[in-house]
Amino acid sequence: MSRNKLDIESRHLDIVEAEFINIRQSTVRAIEGGHVELQQVGSVSIEGERIEVTQGAAVVMKGDNLSLNQCVGFVATGGVTNLNFSAAPLAVSVEETNVNKSAVGVVAAKNITSNNSTTLLMVGQNISGNVTTLIDWRSAAAITAVAGGIFGLFSLLKRK
Repeated sequence: MSRNKLDIESRHLDIVEAEFINIRQSTVRAIEGGHVELQQVGSVSIEGERIEVTQGAAVVMKGDNLSLNQCVGFVATGGVTNLNFSAAPLAVSVEETNVNKSAVGVVAAKNITSNNSTTLLMVGQNISGNVTTLIDWRSAAAITAVAGGIFGLFSLLKRK
């Protein structure tokens, strides 16, 4: 399915490709386009230059500008990623990630701005805002040291 502009509602599709895509209340296996707007859509893969998802779910989302509002995504990658009231185990951005009242497992970006969010691990050059992080750099160093010690101990015991 390839066209310049698509407007789809209440359908179950396999692959959708177009420059401008607007999908509502549907399920799609793979979406690829320039400007992608999704409302209440479930998808395995979403790829585009600008992606805006509202109340959706996807396994992999990749775009230059990624905006998620009340969404669940397994992997969210982009140049600039915005998460509002969303959940994602992994969010990686080249430049900037904005996390607003969301839960994210691992966040990695050059600049991270957070507002009342929770993360497991946050890696960034500049981090600002209110965030609850389970593992900081000290905890990560301690976990690595303990894991290395245990691995070394088992290696010594295995030789005997």
